[in-house]
Amino acid sequence: MGKLKIGVIGCGSIAQHRHLPEYQGNLNVELVAVCDINKERALEVAEKYGVLSYTDYQDLLDSGEVEAVSVCTPNYLHAPISIAALKAGIHVLCEKPMATSKEEAEAMIAAANDSDKKLMIGHNQRFVSSHQKARKLIQSGEIGKIYSFRTAFGHGGPEGWSVEGKEGWFFQKEKAFVGAMGDLGVHKTDLLRYVLGEEIVEVGSFVATSAKDFADVDDNAVCVLKTESGIIGTLAASWTYVGKEDNSTIIYGEKAILRLEDDPANSLVVQYANGDVVNYQLGKIQSNEEGGQRTSHVIDYFVDSVIQDKEVPVTGDEGMKSLEVILAALESNEKKQIVRVRN
Repeated sequence: MGKLKIGVIGCGSIAQHRHLPEYQGNLNVELVAVCDINKERALEVAEKYGVLSYTDYQDLLDSGEVEAVSVCTPNYLHAPISIAALKAGIHVLCEKPMATSKEEAEAMIAAANDSDKKLMIGHNQRFVSSHQKARKLIQSGEIGKIYSFRTAFGHGGPEGWSVEGKEGWFFQKEKAFVGAMGDLGVHKTDLLRYVLGEEIVEVGSFVATSAKDFADVDDNAVCVLKTESGIIGTLAASWTYVGKEDNSTIIYGEKAILRLEDDPANSLVVQYANGDVVNYQLGKIQSNEEGGQRTSHVIDYFVDSVIQDKEVPVTGDEGMKSLEVILAALESNEKKQIVRVRN
């Protein structure tokens, strides 16, 4: 089999820092085309990678040149572009949050099923070594019953690294649909579902715009979550953490506390009830602060799934379940009440 022919739709920061360099580094891939509505940006990126340049995604999909695409556009375009690609018989890796509503997410999943093509959602937190190790420790029973958790994802905001700065789509409700809660919070809902191995069923939240008066989306969200077995915990998503990024998760169990990405030196610290402490140095999590040089593994898993014709590690269904927690959080803030997640 020849190399997988790839197109990247949307040439903003996530494409430039993650998708394009990681595709280029994958020996099973041939980068063929890029697309961006900003013609200059599309041409500049195409020139850098020596590929075709498009300003209309439909033209790229109709070209017959690509077998798979990454969708790295503003959130409101994730569903229409992914569906068009799947209907054209093209595999899709879509950035998160996968869509702006449950209906859109369901339509994406249906398009993937109808076309028999892969749809993967770019939730890279599942591929972080400390998160995978924590999941195994919990599954093995070593931590005992899980009582509570707290998770956070915060940094200074996308204007620091987005190609368009404060003018970027991240801050525009009609394009982004949701702010920090969708950008960062959806990563952590996906992580909690993955690590705990169960669904989140109820959400209470406060969602606010605290710092960014130029934005019409949230820049701070704090949620209380309850899982199907009754574990309660908190999730914070913020674009207002100045100085240092926080991407930590702490899980409180009967026999031990797991500290994930909380200690600068040890990516996983296990503090046992009897006083023993085990430190794991498992390779640090990716951060925007380092220019994203570490691989996210998302691209490699996607390419491998297509070439081997096996199920992708983060399916449309998984992406939708994580999105539904965010939708419930937005509803909770609006109604000022606890909301059940509609799984």
